[in-house]
Amino acid sequence: MTNAQFTNEFEQARPQLKAYILRITASIQDSEDIVQDTFIKASEKIDTFRGESSVRTWIFTIASNLAKDNLRAKKRWTENVTDICREKALSNPNYFPEIMQIQQTSQQAKFEIKEHINFCLTCISKSLPLEQQICLLLKEVHEFKVLEISKILDITEAMVKYYLHTARAKMVKIFEGRCALINKKGTCHQCSELNGIFNPKQNFEKEKNKIEFAKKANDPNREHLLDLRLEIVKNIDPFNSNGSDLQLHHLEHNRKVMDDVTKKK
Repeated sequence: MTNAQFTNEFEQARPQLKAYILRITASIQDSEDIVQDTFIKASEKIDTFRGESSVRTWIFTIASNLAKDNLRAKKRWTENVTDICREKALSNPNYFPEIMQIQQTSQQAKFEIKEHINFCLTCISKSLPLEQQICLLLKEVHEFKVLEISKILDITEAMVKYYLHTARAKMVKIFEGRCALINKKGTCHQCSELNGIFNPKQNFEKEKNKIEFAKKANDPNREHLLDLRLEIVKNIDPFNSNGSDLQLHHLEHNRKVMDDVTKKK
């Protein structure tokens, strides 16, 4: 593989790679740094690529290892991350003025329920053990096969399947107990609250019912609801969407809050 061929392959993979690393780290700066470090490291090792996997798989392998090194010493977030960060935002006098400033100056500051669903899954998935989170994202969002994931993480296919099963089960349980979109007893109402703040003239129920998984909230098959949620995430680029500036600011806020919370434990 020539340098030109590699660069072309990398640039095609870059948007998904950057979104993948962002969802693992919840850090804009870390995602940019890791993607750049991946490019440098892969460029230096082109001669070692033997074509035993796709270039995309090889690139994601290098990036995953860098991300794991970055996160190894950090504690995982708690399941009630949305509650903790909501309270911190409400008590921060600068938070809403910053949000309003973004709305007034950015072309990518439109609150959309689908984008917040993506944002929510990013935060909640960080409560999973790291290997489970990585397997879930690689399989359900970035559409890698089990064999490819086993190569990326250097584990057996059986272990990949185990991580996927346990990750999905935990995510179903968390959303069942927290998400007010699919459970009237859910404790998290951030979608409707933020919609009310940023789109006060918008009919939330009408907008909500445009989303397939929200329309099927009474479906007893909670695994299916998770699949519908993941389908939304799969089709959103967190760095390039109608509300990306707003959501990225919110994610940075949550990361700083949770880094502080986990350091105190």
